[in-house]
This record gives sequence, structure tokens and C-alpha cells, in this order.
Amino acid sequence: MTQVPDTPIDARKESLIEYPSQFPIKVMGAKVEGFVHAVTLIAEQFDPAFDATTIELRNSKAGNYLGVTITVTATSREQLDDIYRALSSHPMVKVVL
Repeated sequence: MTQVPDTPIDARKESLIEYPSQFPIKVMGAKVEGFVHAVTLIAEQFDPAFDATTIELRNSKAGNYLGVTITVTATSREQLDDIYRALSSHPMVKVVL
């Protein structure tokens, strides 16, 4: 007979990420002045040790959009959620992956 645990497992609290770890985040936005700086400021807000020299940039085919990959030191699920919310709500940001 299979024993059922007393408390249900909340899959949202299960994590495949070990903290702390280096975690890449891809941010897409229009290729406009100040976009990379705005993304950098958000990264620094949540990761005081953020190294801006690790930023990777990639232009879209037509050159209208810019992909920015930042690598933050993730310390918790809550921190990552906060970073994603801050990036997603920024007016220059179109997509966060």
C-alpha cells in the first residue's frame, strides 16, 4: 500500500535551481537610447554584485529591436520573481525570458 504524505507538495515551491547561482535573463525591447542602461539599473537593484561587463547584446534581423542578456546572481525564487516583475513592467521592455 502506498503511503500518502500528510501535507501536499506544492510544486511551485519545488525548485530545480540551486541558490545562489548565476542566472541568465533575456530581455527584448525597442533599440532605443537608454534601453540597456534601464535594464542594467534594474539588474543592479536586485543584485548589488551585478557585473555589467557580462551583458550580451543581439540585434533583431531588421535592427529595430535589441536583445539584452543579463546574468544575475540568483539568491532566491522571490528575488527572481521580483526581477522579472520589474523588467516586465518597465515601459521600454517588450519581452522577458
